[in-house]
Amino acid sequence: MKRTLNAEKRGGKENFSDLVKTSWVKSAIIIGLIFLAIGLAAIFIFKALNIGSFQMISDVKAFARDYGVLGVFLATILAGTIVPLGSPAIVVAAASLGIHPIPLVVAATAGFTIGMTINYYMAYRLGRPYVARKIGAEKLEEVTLLWSRWGWVLYVLFGLIPFLPVEFLALICGLLKASIKTFLILSFTPRLIVFAALTYFGEAIGGWIGII
Repeated sequence: MKRTLNAEKRGGKENFSDLVKTSWVKSAIIIGLIFLAIGLAAIFIFKALNIGSFQMISDVKAFARDYGVLGVFLATILAGTIVPLGSPAIVVAAASLGIHPIPLVVAATAGFTIGMTINYYMAYRLGRPYVARKIGAEKLEEVTLLWSRWGWVLYVLFGLIPFLPVEFLALICGLLKASIKTFLILSFTPRLIVFAALTYFGEAIGGWIGII
């Protein structure tokens, strides 16, 4: 928070490096990189084990074909709130199992947008005490200051980078009663782009390790 407050004292001249250095953004980046490393390690292990030949994987693929889109939709609704399910990982895993890309991308994007809208609505209705309980008073102050500098640019940026906690910003949008139309458009569009890219990546992984 000190860096954010120092930027405020300098007249709001906060640049991107200041944004990255804030404690909660730095923590999100570190956690994201850790999970990325774990995911890459798992991919190489699956490749070495030739996991595509396992009967269990065939059963999982069959289940995913029947219920995967609905499961992704429900999971991304939760991930769009502050439940730490990791929507990018969900989409990559689903795509690697051979779920059709178009319904997968649409379901994931719609589900995540609904989850974000729940955040917006709860903050809109219940106000600052609710948001402070959800993310902490200190973090709320940091996020609010960042929003005052960057506004919707910050929201789009966080929406386009999978491991940044855009869910927190949905709470701020609701708390500040930002335009719901703009909120919905800028919640849906960046994640549509991200989930489309992750679906392509997941399909490539599934093909490489022999699942699809």
